[in-house]
Amino acid sequence: MKSHIHRIREELPLVLLFLATIWGVFLLDRILPLERLGLIPRDFGGLIGIVTMPFLHSNFTHLLNNTVPLAVLLTLLAGSRTDSRAAVVLVAVVGGVLLWLFGRGHSLHIGASGLVFGLAVFLIVSGALERRVVPLLVSAFVAFTYGTTLLTGISPWQAGVSWDGHLLGGVAGGLVAWLLVRKTPAA
Repeated sequence: MKSHIHRIREELPLVLLFLATIWGVFLLDRILPLERLGLIPRDFGGLIGIVTMPFLHSNFTHLLNNTVPLAVLLTLLAGSRTDSRAAVVLVAVVGGVLLWLFGRGHSLHIGASGLVFGLAVFLIVSGALERRVVPLLVSAFVAFTYGTTLLTGISPWQAGVSWDGHLLGGVAGGLVAWLLVRKTPAA
């Protein structure tokens, strides 16, 4: 079995590629109207947003606010026993589908914050489910570092914030953790 450090070193190029893609799409969006490809709940034209939403950001602050936690959470995920690629794809897709089904209608949702919330909840829940020292420490670190953000980010009174995307991303993270951790063989 690979060590946590070895797995992180092995997956770090993918983490950096994912972040570079988000930044590249942001720069391309300055020229092309890509934001219109965001998720719009219960609108068939907004279905594309299930896939595109994590890559689209309204401004530099929005992009930076998602880049830093994504870098931390993706790196922590890379060091876990979980199939990190499957976890990221499933959290993004399940969170997007839930938002499309249950999000506020006629709202355009963009940004990777649903994925950020999903990954944070994924790491917290998977640490609790695995009941091993390292995952529990990661779980405690994520809860301590992002706990307040997780709670305030789902507050519905924030103008211009996809609180429902945050909430449903978190729900997706918990569901995916339960699904993937159950399937992970014990060491």
